[in-house]
Amino acid sequence: MTIKNLKDLYLDQLKDLYSACKQSMPMVTELGRAAKSRELSEALIAGNQGIARGMEVLASICDGHGMDPTGEHCRGMEGLIVEARKHGIEASYGDEDAHDAAIITQYQRMAHYAIAGYGCVRTFANRLGLDGDAAALQECLDNTWEGDRHMTRIAEGGVNMAAVDGR
Repeated sequence: MTIKNLKDLYLDQLKDLYSACKQSMPMVTELGRAAKSRELSEALIAGNQGIARGMEVLASICDGHGMDPTGEHCRGMEGLIVEARKHGIEASYGDEDAHDAAIITQYQRMAHYAIAGYGCVRTFANRLGLDGDAAALQECLDNTWEGDRHMTRIAEGGVNMAAVDGR
């Protein structure tokens, strides 16, 4: 697809974001299973539910533009998943709390990629006068930010401190 204007870029980025979300879900599930902290595991499960809701919004927006959201492969998220597997699943940790801190780190890296994606497509939708799209994408952006803040609270509320202490 040749991108000729902002609308073409917007549609392309919607598909890329959909791919990123789709790729991240299995990894978030794996990270949730690997977490020692029950609170962290439950937050990752909730995060996956949020990702699924975001995918529904993206699919609906794409459908409204007569476009299938699938077919794109997001290489950026692919790289983040490789890193999450390496550092959050396959790495060896002598301390379970340090492992949980690594899991939070990897989740937040993926979430920040989604935050950037949602922010860009929301901004494009605003510029294109697609108010309904922009509102739906803003909600996805807000939800993703909240998931990120929740992970920060888990990290700061005990995981990182326990990892320092090596409990």
